[in-house]
Amino acid sequence: MTKGHLSERPADALSERNPRVVSAVKLHRAPQRRKAGLFLAEGANSVTAALETGRVRELFYSAAAATREHELIAGAAAAGIRTTLVSDRAAEHLGETVTAPGLVAVCELVDVPLTDILGKRPRMLAVPVEIAEPGNAGTLIRVADAVGADGVVLAGDTVDPHNGKCVRATAGSLFHVPVARHHDVAETLDSLAAAGITLLATTAAGEVGLDEADELFQRPIAWLFGNEAHGLDPAVAARADHRVRIPIHGRAESLNLAAAAAICLYASSRVRHAGAF
Repeated sequence: MTKGHLSERPADALSERNPRVVSAVKLHRAPQRRKAGLFLAEGANSVTAALETGRVRELFYSAAAATREHELIAGAAAAGIRTTLVSDRAAEHLGETVTAPGLVAVCELVDVPLTDILGKRPRMLAVPVEIAEPGNAGTLIRVADAVGADGVVLAGDTVDPHNGKCVRATAGSLFHVPVARHHDVAETLDSLAAAGITLLATTAAGEVGLDEADELFQRPIAWLFGNEAHGLDPAVAARADHRVRIPIHGRAESLNLAAAAAICLYASSRVRHAGAF
C-alpha cells in the first residue's frame, strides 16, 4: 500500500484504529478541516472530480469498492496517489452515509479568496447569503456548475462547503466551479459592486419580474439568495441594484432556496448563452 501501488489483499486492509484512518475520520469536523487544510470527498462522482483537479492526497477504498471501482482506483495509483485498502469497519467510519460507498479521498480545501474570483472578471455569480443547510449549499453549487456560472460566493455566517453533506450534494461540482467564502456581507457586496457587477436580489415583492429581466442579464451579474428560513435580509435586498421576483402562476406560496436559485441562474444563463453578450 505504498504510494502509487494498488493492493487488494484483505490482510493488508487498515483497521479503523490505524492512525492514518483516525486522522482522516477527524476531518468530519470543521475545526479539524480548517487546521489540516484538508477535507473528505466520498463516492465515485466526487472522487473522480477531485482526482481530475489534482487535489487528492490519499484515496481510501474498501474491498467491495476495489471490485466496483477498480479502474478509478487503479488510475489514481498509476498517477502516484497513495491508495489505501481499509477494512469495512474503517470504511464505515470514513463515510457519513448510511450505506458507505467505501471510496473516500482526502483532499486539499477548494475554497479561494473572493479576489481570485473577481480577478477573472466574472459574468455570472451565485451569492447565497447566510446559507445554513449543507444540502442546499451543495445543490446550489451543482446548479451553478450546470449553468456555467463563474463562481459561488458564500457570504456571511454560512455553512462550510467542505461539509460532507454539502460535498455529496454537489456530486463533484465543488471541484468544477470556484467557491469563495467571505464572512462580512457588507464587504462582499462592496467588492462585487466595485468590480462593476450588477447585484440582483431575489425577493417575492421585487420590482422586476424574472421574465422581463433579460436586459439585466446582459451585464455582469451576481444573484443574491437569502437564508432558507428567513429569506434575504431587507437591508441586503436594499443594497442590490434590482430586486427580482419569480412569477408564481400556481397556488404555491413560495419556492425553497435551491429551486429559486436554479430558476434564476438558468434564466440568466439562457440569455448569456444565447449570445446576448
